[in-house]
Amino acid sequence: MLVKVYSASVQGLSAIPVTIEVNASRGVKFYLVGLPDNAVKESHERIVAAVENSGYRFPSSKIVINMAPADIRKEGAGFDLPLAIGILATADEVHTDLLKRTMLLGELSLDGSLQPVKGALPVAIMAREMGYENLIVPEQNIREAAVVNRLKVFGARHIAEVIKFLNGEGGLEQTQIDTRAEFYAQQTDFEFDFADVKGQESVKRALEVAAAGGHNVIMIGPPGSGKSMMAKRLPSILPPLSLAESLETTQIHSVAGKLGRDSSLIAQRPFRAPHHTISQIALVGGGSNPQPGEVSLAHNGVLFCDELPEFSRATLEVLRQPLEDRQINISRAKYSITYPCSFMFVASMNPCPCGYYNHPTKACVCTPGQIHRYLHKISGPLLDRIDLQIEITPLSFEELSRTAPGESSAVIRERVIRARQIQGQRYAGEKGVHCNAQMTSRLLREYASLGEQGTEMLREAMTRLQLSARAYDRILRVARTIADLDGGGEIQIAHLAEAIGYRNLDRSNWGE
Repeated sequence: MLVKVYSASVQGLSAIPVTIEVNASRGVKFYLVGLPDNAVKESHERIVAAVENSGYRFPSSKIVINMAPADIRKEGAGFDLPLAIGILATADEVHTDLLKRTMLLGELSLDGSLQPVKGALPVAIMAREMGYENLIVPEQNIREAAVVNRLKVFGARHIAEVIKFLNGEGGLEQTQIDTRAEFYAQQTDFEFDFADVKGQESVKRALEVAAAGGHNVIMIGPPGSGKSMMAKRLPSILPPLSLAESLETTQIHSVAGKLGRDSSLIAQRPFRAPHHTISQIALVGGGSNPQPGEVSLAHNGVLFCDELPEFSRATLEVLRQPLEDRQINISRAKYSITYPCSFMFVASMNPCPCGYYNHPTKACVCTPGQIHRYLHKISGPLLDRIDLQIEITPLSFEELSRTAPGESSAVIRERVIRARQIQGQRYAGEKGVHCNAQMTSRLLREYASLGEQGTEMLREAMTRLQLSARAYDRILRVARTIADLDGGGEIQIAHLAEAIGYRNLDRSNWGE
């Protein structure tokens, strides 16, 4: 008897349909073909135990299973459930009427209960696109899969529930989620708020400019000056995610298995802060079983690298292409995958090995050579992709002892949203450009032109401060954002002066 059951394999951020063909005939052998990995090959033992411990009889016949298409590698334990259902269907334990309209996904425990799997959301999207009526997933994955409309999604705890459902005996209930209501209800619920930050008004202003234009930022200051504290609060002033951005972000986290049990759509921009010991593969993605890296998990959000010089030089250099192209291309002998990674890059660092260079009260014990080597752990090409370079000084006791809260994130966010709306209208006809940080040279000439007085001011600043040539475009982009925060008019002298002030590391005598 031949039975076909339908499942899917996740590759990159998309799912590929997999047809599981189970044929039972006289004999006692078990064959599994179709390029399965070790986790799939080991499913036989799990299935036998799960079926027998659930009160069903594993068929004593020759079973041949083909997982088509046979030239695509099948990975993970998510095929346990469809394999088990196919085997039971050949023994007439499961009716086949619903199988042609149903897609199955789930890992089996030895007692027959279902365990969560990765990639339920892209599988649900693919199932809807291919016209399947039903999708059965483990109960732990139900909320992420149920965000897909026009598809009946069922969450199961045990294989016995799936068998009863397929036999028309009930057992499962469709899960429906009001995606929009949940999404919008969670958009303003932030753990951190800028109202908690005392003082540092100039730094908060710089972060507001960075959020308004999508600019990359590096903060330089001694230990305890508030660099990490303010970086963690940056997502609270970024514009809210759109539904399309949320779906794309959730899809990445679903493939990586980073969604919690009760998670549906991600409503807030992600904030990823990898440790400085992270490897290149963990940062950009890949591996023997390809997974998104930290740069992709930060897509549409913030990637924060604390103590930037402590990261290995090779690890930092792999960020150059993702920062420029906003996607990461991973090519290996067996696969080639592209992950999106459009994120704000935020970094912090001490000014020297001891941390107290330029400190107002503590003396630095580092030699000029040590300071120079420490700063040059960050390469010029990487620094070239950072628009704002902010120097932070520690607060005095009087500033720390103030009880009045600072400006809240909600107030700052309103200004950021208005500036982003101006940019959205300006770049409406430009493909792939949504904010000032993405401006090309042509767009700079068109929208960030300076008058005679502004041109002379920029020329004088670059000569007097000995700014590098790479600072020119960055200053214009930041000045354009500051003008947008002021209403979107022409770039004024005050806007340009503020933008020039955000290029501390480009000064030739900094650190000497």
